[in-house]
Amino acid sequence: MPILPFHRRDAAAADARLHKQASEQTGPPATDSKAKRLGRFVLYWIKVSWTDVLGMILLAIARNRIYTTPLAATRNFPITFTPSGDIVYPEFAYPDRGWIISPSASGLIATLIPIGVIALAQLRIRSFWDLNNGIMGVLYALILGTLFQVVIKQLIGGFRPYFLSVCAPDLSRAATHNATGLNAVGFHSVMYSVDVCTNPDPQALKNAMTSFPSGHSTAAFAGFVFLFLWMNAKLKVWGNYRSSFWWLALLFAPLLGATLQACALSVNQAHNWYDILAGAVIGAVMAFAAYRVMYASVFDWRYNHIPLKRTEVFDYVPQIGPGHMERDVFVKKLGWGRKRRGGRRGLGLGRRGAQQGLGVRGAALRIRDGRRVWEIMGVAVYGNLMWRCRGRVTVAARLSGSRWRSSVLCWWSSWDRL
Repeated sequence: MPILPFHRRDAAAADARLHKQASEQTGPPATDSKAKRLGRFVLYWIKVSWTDVLGMILLAIARNRIYTTPLAATRNFPITFTPSGDIVYPEFAYPDRGWIISPSASGLIATLIPIGVIALAQLRIRSFWDLNNGIMGVLYALILGTLFQVVIKQLIGGFRPYFLSVCAPDLSRAATHNATGLNAVGFHSVMYSVDVCTNPDPQALKNAMTSFPSGHSTAAFAGFVFLFLWMNAKLKVWGNYRSSFWWLALLFAPLLGATLQACALSVNQAHNWYDILAGAVIGAVMAFAAYRVMYASVFDWRYNHIPLKRTEVFDYVPQIGPGHMERDVFVKKLGWGRKRRGGRRGLGLGRRGAQQGLGVRGAALRIRDGRRVWEIMGVAVYGNLMWRCRGRVTVAARLSGSRWRSSVLCWWSSWDRL
């Protein structure tokens, strides 16, 4: 038996006692199937997420119900003609050319493209909680943004540039159809209400009077600005090194898509410029808010890639370690991202003088750092920052204050971690 220094003798004796206690307490390792472990994880996800899912469903229903209610405000619009018959206020007299992008198509584009990009990126990132937070964040931004927009649209609204084409006003109706009492009012009596419209379709008239703010713009900027923030965090474009020009160009692709989708309806005069601007502001604000709820930061390159969890508090430290730099990022360079060499990564290289080993499934963990030995759940396992749990890299240690804390995460599938 080798002769060890005193502090290592004490650690070895403590290890032997802990192994004995763990074997007595834990017994033989469990043999749960993958289906059972998956079932437990699904139940855990439902437990921590059901309130969010229920809230999104209720707000989506409320948004749709609000959108179908009658308009709360009565607006006036000007109608006056020159002796030649030309209209003096042409800003509402554009032809109704239809919409380049329908509202349903706009919503699907703003939802499916960001979610699809986040999902495909998991082939490289391989993080369930990043996928979960990314999808939930997109839905947060879209539901809250469109709810905000619908409430303003119903209570305030505004005329679309093609309103007079849909309204088809007849000024002779001003005296006989004046339920609002707002016909032929104002300076030179040029202001009229919807009572003079001859279009018999109330839904078409309502749609022509709900231009502000733009729902297309709100949905586009809610979904694509969230994707922009997510891509910046995963690609580390604005990080601690000079990024590639192509990464920078790719980063702005979601903003280009949002701008094109939002401004397309100005081509066929379905929206005024201020409708589009207001919708863009609403969508962008909701995207920023949703991203910060889901991730540790918005623009701080040290933390903005780390997905937050409902049951854990993230510890903000000035210097992040390899555990945070190697996880939940797409880029793999200069310490960011985990590089695979010869298959999956197993035991990390231990510190000089430290031993490495494998723990017992379901048992506990110890970490030795120099002369200090920190115990997690009771069984001694030596190593650096990572250990295997049934062939998966599942243990990470981080420095918090003056002591090491560790977390043991076991996952049944081909994913590296939760």
